[in-house]
Amino acid sequence: MKVTLLYMILAAVMMACGSTGNSTATASSDETVAKATVAQFDGNSALELARQQCEFGPRVPGTPQHAKCAEWLKTTLQASCDTVIVQQADVKTGQGSMVGIKNIIGIINPEASERLLLLAHWDTRPWADNDPDPANHSKPVMGANDGASGVAVLLQLASQLKAQGTTLGIDIVLVDAEDMGIADIEESWALGAQYWAQHPHVQGYKPLFGILLDMVGASDATFTREYYSQQYAAGFVDLVWNNAAGSHFINADGGAVTDDHVFVNQAGIPCVDIIDMRTSGDSGFCPAWHTVSDTIDGISAATLGEVGQTLLNVIAQVQQ
Repeated sequence: MKVTLLYMILAAVMMACGSTGNSTATASSDETVAKATVAQFDGNSALELARQQCEFGPRVPGTPQHAKCAEWLKTTLQASCDTVIVQQADVKTGQGSMVGIKNIIGIINPEASERLLLLAHWDTRPWADNDPDPANHSKPVMGANDGASGVAVLLQLASQLKAQGTTLGIDIVLVDAEDMGIADIEESWALGAQYWAQHPHVQGYKPLFGILLDMVGASDATFTREYYSQQYAAGFVDLVWNNAAGSHFINADGGAVTDDHVFVNQAGIPCVDIIDMRTSGDSGFCPAWHTVSDTIDGISAATLGEVGQTLLNVIAQVQQ
């Protein structure tokens, strides 16, 4: 993903004016009661699932590590979902070469008419081109935060939903080849999401809305209201932030990011991006973004727990 506009300035101004904070503090008493009955999300188990992904090494499309992780993701989802689909395709990268991708889709309650779409990308960047050491720029990124964290939350969520049940239909789409993009070519990012948006796993697929998780593991993460999410899915952004489960969710406008959700929104499915964005630093993201430092010791079970709990809160709210 990449920051596309300077909306970080607006976020910085709003935070400086004291507009930050967990928006659950303003929830109605009815919402508070509802949240109190929601099961606790297991952030420690999510952290272990992130660790298991990293044990394969960088998951760059076209590599043996990528292929092995794909099989593990499929098997892991099969333990929790009613149906698992592996969507395979060959797509053209920003460099002009073709690469094989796999979107791995877990379906819960396939007969349910009311559905929620949950996404995260599972691939990792082939080049650590934001690393402060130029010698690392040709090395692949481990992607503990940028990839594995969002996937881990969704895998653990699926496991807990299997145990506790839900009346909603849930579609977990682990998209591939998000991170092979080139800075000046917007369409070179989110290749798996672009393919899925054009070829959804169900013809005429229309969920209520979608939520994308990206870089949701850093201990100092800040989740602001991403610009394109606000443009396409403002009401659902409100729903997510009104059910946010911790102080990492900042009730302020954030930057605009070219991420998987952009192409989902353009396909007519309103989709919210929960993504760690920063007002400091050159990249607009956490310091480990697209560096060799994006390793498992840089993500936190507590942060994963807050994000997973937020999803459980949203699901409980929607199915009331």
